[in-house]
Amino acid sequence: MARNTAAHAGRTLALFLAGVAVLYGLVALGGNWKPALGLDLQGGTRITMTAEGNPTKENVETAARIIDDRVNGSGVSEAEVTTQGNDVIIVEIPGDTSNSLIDTVKRQAQLRFRTVACTSTAPGPCASATPTPADPGASPSAEPGAGVTLPPKPKKDKAGKSGDQGTAKNRPAFGAADDKATDSPSPSGSPSESPSESPSESPTAPADAKGATPEQALTFISNPPQEAIDAYAAYTCPTTEPPADDPTTWLVTCGTEEDAATKYLLSPAVIEGTDLKEASAGIPQGSVAYEVNLTLGGDGKQAFADLSSAMAGSEQQFAVVLDGQVISAPTFEGRIPDGQARISGNFTRASAESLATSLKYGALPISFKEDGIQTEQIGPSLAGNQLSAGLTAGALGLALVMLYCLLYYRGLGLVVLASLATAAAITYAMVLLLGNTAGFTLTLPGIAGLIIGVGVTADSFIIFFERIRDEMREGRSMRVSVETGWRRARKTRLAANVVSLLSAGVLYLFASGVVKGFGFALGLSTFIDLAILFWFTKPLVTFLARYKFFNGGGELSGLSASTLGIDRVATGGKA
Repeated sequence: MARNTAAHAGRTLALFLAGVAVLYGLVALGGNWKPALGLDLQGGTRITMTAEGNPTKENVETAARIIDDRVNGSGVSEAEVTTQGNDVIIVEIPGDTSNSLIDTVKRQAQLRFRTVACTSTAPGPCASATPTPADPGASPSAEPGAGVTLPPKPKKDKAGKSGDQGTAKNRPAFGAADDKATDSPSPSGSPSESPSESPSESPTAPADAKGATPEQALTFISNPPQEAIDAYAAYTCPTTEPPADDPTTWLVTCGTEEDAATKYLLSPAVIEGTDLKEASAGIPQGSVAYEVNLTLGGDGKQAFADLSSAMAGSEQQFAVVLDGQVISAPTFEGRIPDGQARISGNFTRASAESLATSLKYGALPISFKEDGIQTEQIGPSLAGNQLSAGLTAGALGLALVMLYCLLYYRGLGLVVLASLATAAAITYAMVLLLGNTAGFTLTLPGIAGLIIGVGVTADSFIIFFERIRDEMREGRSMRVSVETGWRRARKTRLAANVVSLLSAGVLYLFASGVVKGFGFALGLSTFIDLAILFWFTKPLVTFLARYKFFNGGGELSGLSASTLGIDRVATGGKA
């Protein structure tokens, strides 16, 4: 029985060490062996953005909260978002900042879904329209982006198909079971850096006004109002200023990037971005390109199902409009009842994740001036010796714990040294891995959280070893004492670690900034403590119990009769 127990402990140790090796293999694949430091230790990038117009203080604060969610949604990068006055938002992000992250910060992310009546490649009902120069005396309703709401009782046309409508080109279909659209090239779906400025005046919808119903949007495809057709004919793409995106009216706008020269006439909004439940980036099965996956809920889910049912199998397009510009105008391959949609195009991983992040946390209630966005590099907020002082304190604390355990537990102190060294190695690997994958940055409070973990781990050894000693004082051999003492110590350590995890969870969920980072570091070190205790320390002690130096009560083992305060140490026994 004892041999079987020792053999099982040996296998557990081998598997655990193999897992540590795999962890470092993943770090090697990332190619970065230096932890990412936070604003307080390394500095980073400051983005100063000035709002357009005269926004209210509430709108500015709401925008700051949404931006904070975008750049620090995981709670481990510890970016700082503050407001200044009534129109300035300042974002400070650790390290060098990519252009995609700057786009994520400043993008207004107003998402709407509209049906397409006319495009440059498929003019449809706009084919007979004649481009005319802008007339200063023209009615405001002919301005791009302006329009009128559709009649309350339009003539329903489920097919929504016009006899002279052209064929949609280069438009991938929304995701359905049959992925036919992958055979044709996709338009660029990555949003371009669009100017923040919008036209000086745009029609104001009534407070209770809403966009089009699916039936109205389908009717619009083949029968847009004449003023919309006239505005379409007068509009020119590409443009430097996207039009105002009023959901209650039709919209004339352009595409983005490679599709920037394509002109669109779109119906009033059928689905609002507020119906978006989830957005994520990824590569779908059978594909090699990144896409943005959307999940619609509420009224948008039913509207999407109705439109896909009516438009499936036709060349009618459905536009995904972001901040007044068309980022994708696909066709439907089949009915989509579950609200699942995909935005495909020439996405990179960074651009797809940037767009998904912007959509997931909602639209900003304000826009920013094109010339009001400034980016600059900033230095660390703490003096350079603070990092050295923090690391020195951690190393000194670790050395004192090791020295105490060696003097007090002697031979068993070697187990403490091995366990703490392994815990330190795992912690370092996790910091590197999280830095590469989740944007984790190491700040001084984070270092404090990891140092506290040293004490938590040492606590585990002390409880376990004292339980073993208590069992041996009652006349049991070391082999038996290890197993019985473990059963008692395990419950105590689980209870203590659960308390630590609850504390870390409260800090992570309800705090912000560096306090949130401290909670994350504390939780990480607590999980590592549990892993070390269950899969390294206990199996190692079980494995060592087979040797006479320990189970025979050797003088330097830490389990001698004089150390335990008994006459003699029991030997033998079955675990």
